Amino acid sequence: MTDPAQNIVIKDFINQLKPLFYGDIDESEAAKFVNSTDNSIYQVIPQVVIYPKNIDDIQSMMQLVNLEQYTNLVITPRGGGTGTNGQSLTNGLVVDLSRYMNKIIHIDPIQRTAIVEAGVVKDQLNLELKKHGLFFAPELSTSNRATIGGMINTDASGQGSCRYGKTHHHVLGLKTVLINGELLESETIKITELASVLSHKSAFQQNLYKQLLDITENNQELIEKSFPKLNRSLTGYDLPALYDKQELNINNILCGSEGTLGFIVEAKLNVLPIPKCRALINIGYDNFQNALKDAKALMALNPLSIETVDSKVLNLAKNDIVWQKVGQYFPEPASPLQIQGINLVEIDAETQDELDVLKTNFIQHLQNDQSVKRLSMTLANGDDEIKDVYTMRKRSVGLLGNVVGEKRPQPFVEDTAVPPEYLADYITEFRALLDSNGLDYGMFGHVDAGVLHVRPLLDMKDAHSAKLVQLISDKIVELTHKYGGVIWGEHGKGLRSEYAPIFFGEAYPLIQRVKAIFDPLNKLNPGKIATPDTQPKAKLIKLLEAPLRGDFDKQISRKDWQKFSTTMHCNGNGACFNFDVNDPMCPSYKVTRDRIHSPKGRATLVKEWLRRENSGEQSQAFDVEVYDALHGCLSCKSCAGQCPVKVDIPDSKARFLQKYHARYKHSIRDYLISNLERFMPLMSNFSGLYNFFQKMKLVQIVQRDVFKVVDIPLFHPQAKADISELGAILLNGDLSNLPQSSNKAVILVQDAFTRYFDTPVFIETIQFIRKLGLQPYILPYFPNGKPLHVHGFIKEFEELRSETSLLLSKAAQSGIALVGIDPAMTLVYRQEYKAQYDHEPPEESFNVLMLQEWLKEWLELNSLPALPAVSSQKYFLAGHCTERTQVPASTAQWQTIFKAFEIELESLALGCCGMAGTYGHEAEHRHLSEQIYQQSWQEKQVEYGTSFLVTGYSCRSQIKRLQQEQALHPIQILNHRLQAV
Repeated sequence: MTDPAQNIVIKDFINQLKPLFYGDIDESEAAKFVNSTDNSIYQVIPQVVIYPKNIDDIQSMMQLVNLEQYTNLVITPRGGGTGTNGQSLTNGLVVDLSRYMNKIIHIDPIQRTAIVEAGVVKDQLNLELKKHGLFFAPELSTSNRATIGGMINTDASGQGSCRYGKTHHHVLGLKTVLINGELLESETIKITELASVLSHKSAFQQNLYKQLLDITENNQELIEKSFPKLNRSLTGYDLPALYDKQELNINNILCGSEGTLGFIVEAKLNVLPIPKCRALINIGYDNFQNALKDAKALMALNPLSIETVDSKVLNLAKNDIVWQKVGQYFPEPASPLQIQGINLVEIDAETQDELDVLKTNFIQHLQNDQSVKRLSMTLANGDDEIKDVYTMRKRSVGLLGNVVGEKRPQPFVEDTAVPPEYLADYITEFRALLDSNGLDYGMFGHVDAGVLHVRPLLDMKDAHSAKLVQLISDKIVELTHKYGGVIWGEHGKGLRSEYAPIFFGEAYPLIQRVKAIFDPLNKLNPGKIATPDTQPKAKLIKLLEAPLRGDFDKQISRKDWQKFSTTMHCNGNGACFNFDVNDPMCPSYKVTRDRIHSPKGRATLVKEWLRRENSGEQSQAFDVEVYDALHGCLSCKSCAGQCPVKVDIPDSKARFLQKYHARYKHSIRDYLISNLERFMPLMSNFSGLYNFFQKMKLVQIVQRDVFKVVDIPLFHPQAKADISELGAILLNGDLSNLPQSSNKAVILVQDAFTRYFDTPVFIETIQFIRKLGLQPYILPYFPNGKPLHVHGFIKEFEELRSETSLLLSKAAQSGIALVGIDPAMTLVYRQEYKAQYDHEPPEESFNVLMLQEWLKEWLELNSLPALPAVSSQKYFLAGHCTERTQVPASTAQWQTIFKAFEIELESLALGCCGMAGTYGHEAEHRHLSEQIYQQSWQEKQVEYGTSFLVTGYSCRSQIKRLQQEQALHPIQILNHRLQAV
């Protein structure tokens, strides 16, 4: 990555920095590779990753890097890491402000201001502002992981920008660490007060202000001519907005500067009242061009925003977790025509009466205007419904990455902006260019602002694709220039900066002068936006000059690429960086704040590990780093459900471990835990003795220190209960005692944990089934195999899968429903049992339903007995995270069932409980497991007590060990409800 001389300089720099620094300095290969990508086509490996804790850390770092002996070191800030153009990628020092500098310092609801550190996530800020009826306006699709510092550095904007503008419109003050380590505190200054303000600043800062003022005063005509009059403008180095003869606002130079002028570390923001009344009008069209044309007329009715999505994105959404909540808003038209584009038109008002008038006007317009063919029109009312629809729109970037095949949507011309009145014509030419090159593509965007996101599908492992990136980029630059627009209307310039001189035109030398004032030696994120005129040899990085991800990807063997397919297709959209602790996505990232422990981080490391394996570049040190990253995964599978690209890290973890342990031995613990299911029937015969020893302190200490396991669950006193005494029929091995096609029977598939450790749930499920007038049959006990899979024993898992699949298939032939109790174990039968590993999955056909899936179907065809009156107690459902993300309908199914039983059930938005099967019992994860539980579950469990219902065995086990309480399964409440029948 670097030459030996440069490595010596870096080592010296780090050694000099460490005594001055309170944050983290990570020189690991893992950290470098995780920070080598964003959501762009590039992969640039940094020399070291630095995580400052505060402003002092950054000042110390900048003072040091500015010394003469470090002239050749370059430095770049990084926030959410979701950029689409390599803005934060560097082969120098990368400084991540998101890990520690993420505090909301102050909110003033009276003045409507907020002061935040650069690493604060936008949704994190809005969650706090909502308590005061306020919000930070620029709305992004990445709002649950985009940092305020990143938004400022790209001058981000999105939905609603015609009313709310861009980020710089809401920046009141900034704190920026300059290249010499000084802290620049900037706000709008009246020209009449400039001399007084500057008298309190350093000589360097005084010179900076005076030169900026000189540039604008002496070049007003040139500046006016060069910067286009667009809602999205040119972003960064915004000379027209610097000076208006009355005021000087240096913040407008810094906003959009992408770390090329200094490190923005803190911001004072203007915040706005949340709109009181809102509605979203969802319109479906017969073709995408009609959606674009219609937006012109709809804008005349003064909506808050108009978002457009094409059929490719819409159809991908139908197979995504999001469709569960939004499908109702996009009904299939009665005509044979298919919806090829949609407009999401948001309207708002101060009162409901005013909103109703707006609705009426819009609906009347849609009914009377026949200029375009509209196929559907629905309304989403109120914040919750609108949020559901916008969640689908926000996932557009990720959804496009989930297309089938190796050609994937690539971001390089995906945020062009033209005057809205030219948008339809512009897109016609844009599409003609893509069509002429045989490219497929998806489109979505903000038609009200003339911004459309277009991602052509390319396989970047193919060398010809890079040539197409250059060709299409050059042509689109010409096209946007022709229509008076820009190619970077929203997502910054980054590694597209070679086009900057074209769009800045005659003003580009002025931009170079600005760069030189702030960064005369070209050390801050060099090669982006502008080169300083003090460095005549400095050059902008050309479009294809930086390394491409495809160059790395094509070095992975085809076999491995196919086996690890979902991980290979991670596009870096960063949905797994979701800050919300009440969202199940990647609990290990949330608790560590370390991007190595995120699905994106792990996917990046797996790819690099496979590349090295194929090219013979393996090293034990890197092997261990990748192992540590994957070992921290809870295997909860939330990523597989929530990632728009369906990146399945638990699956890749199992495949990796199989390869890894072919080289390095498994631990004794791995063998014991993975085969626990096999031993449990035998161990249950000695359950009393087993429990006695497990309660001994000495045994616990030995298990913790020698075998690295803690809090081993105990056999339940009823574990040896006689199933036949419960009225269930235990099936024999050949299933000869199984009736055929009985609609009065259910076959329960045992799992080790509810059978032996949480036996009351197993028993009450049998009792409940009998109370419904059905005969429960119990399949012979067999291991499910999930622990084998989690720990990478793929060969053993496949052997077990073959055996159990035969039994399950034979049982399924009876036509009687197969039902599992624990959701995580049950879902293994429809996921891991169906996947290809070293061998094709068994062809036998069976489907094991979760309890609520079976019961909901049964209730649709059968009636319950008369139920006695019941007091109006309300229950709260905490679903297993695997269940909620893999089968999004599961919580709604439980609610439907409880309603049929005349019981109120509310589904809770929660993260992960932190147990996740074996993870919580591994000594090295004990503390993290507890922290994950405390982040989300603990507060709700304490609040709702016995009304807190839990579907997952591991979740109930976590509550038992941390709260010393036994949580109930929903089936136990239903069983009690039928007690008196």
